[in-house]
Amino acid sequence: IPNLASEGAAGLLLLYLWLLGGLLGLWSKTGAAQAFAHYMTEHYVKGPRSAKLVSWFMGVLFFQGGTMSTVLVGTTVRPLADKAKVSHEEMSYIVDSTASPIASVIAFNAWPAYVQALLFVPGVAFLATEADRIAFFFASVPFSFYGIFAVLGTLLLSLNITRFSGKRIRQARARALSTGQLDAPGAKPLSATELQKCDIPDGYHPHYLEFVLPLVTLVATAVFTFIAFDSPKINWAFGAALMLSAMIALAKGMSLMDVIDGFGNGLKGVVVASVILMLAVILGTISKEIGGGLYLVSQLGQQLPFWALPVLLQLITMVIAFSTGTSWGTYAIAFPLAMPLAWAVAQSQELANPELFMMICFATVLNGSVYGDQCSPISDTTILSAMTTGCDLMDHVKSQIVPATYAAICAAMLWTLTVLAFA
Repeated sequence: IPNLASEGAAGLLLLYLWLLGGLLGLWSKTGAAQAFAHYMTEHYVKGPRSAKLVSWFMGVLFFQGGTMSTVLVGTTVRPLADKAKVSHEEMSYIVDSTASPIASVIAFNAWPAYVQALLFVPGVAFLATEADRIAFFFASVPFSFYGIFAVLGTLLLSLNITRFSGKRIRQARARALSTGQLDAPGAKPLSATELQKCDIPDGYHPHYLEFVLPLVTLVATAVFTFIAFDSPKINWAFGAALMLSAMIALAKGMSLMDVIDGFGNGLKGVVVASVILMLAVILGTISKEIGGGLYLVSQLGQQLPFWALPVLLQLITMVIAFSTGTSWGTYAIAFPLAMPLAWAVAQSQELANPELFMMICFATVLNGSVYGDQCSPISDTTILSAMTTGCDLMDHVKSQIVPATYAAICAAMLWTLTVLAFA
């Protein structure tokens, strides 16, 4: 209870529930995201390849990660992909693999504000304050190798380069091209009609700039404050985008009641995720209080070779996230254990660059959790990716796990080589 009452928890709830939820709710009310998708369809979709490329671009553009990004991307790209005869396995993979992976690479979202609270290590100067920990998060982004490979893998698939996509996705693409069947024989696609409704008031005409301008404002504010203050003011960025969306809607004639209704619907959409988020904060605090990190450090700190730690952390977090279906819950369990252990290993083995080593270990936990969450059949993003694209859940899981594993193996090799070469 004291942790839920802390300034950090309140700030996180404000960002995730009010600002992010409110912005997505307003976009739904004004039809801005759908208008943007329609504009992209009219001007750029000419066939299966361009439909997949537009879907990939939309996934990158919605770099907020999590369930709401998955829902928005999945619902906006499905009509254009179905029309272009793109298999549902390909679409669900593109939507899922550009949700959390892109959020770990383009981190101007709610992730740094949450993760930084889990990174404190006693006696480590570069993790002393909240601003230091957020700066550490952004400095570690170039080492998010899994996120980078996952997004590149979906780009290659969008360009019809299927060498790294696995047998199932290749078969699905061939089936859709030759027979026009978007699902495998015997598939049971998940229904998502309630997620595809758009509650636009009568007489209101959405425009794609209602989506583009707030998004540009969000990114510009985050980047500008990052340059000015060495730490992006994410709350300012979301607040500015939310205010601009509301002002455009009111200027175009939408009633204040409809704007408030859209804002409220957005809040409702992220309530469950916010509760899970708060429980994850508590879990991380309990893990810290019972001294699990200190025990792990005492057991492994002296004898574990430093070059083996990044991949070990990756494997542990992959298993935890796959079993629980949540990356943020895994962060709460893993970071309070992993960061003290990484620091102890760096000190006991007298590494020349302990901060770089810590960044790589941080990236392995961040990315290993994303992999496990992305591939888990009980993850909300996995289920919603299948649901919004009309794919059979297990077809999506089985087809996605192969290219995701390729990306994870490449990332593991790069992390190991990086610590051997530079740490």
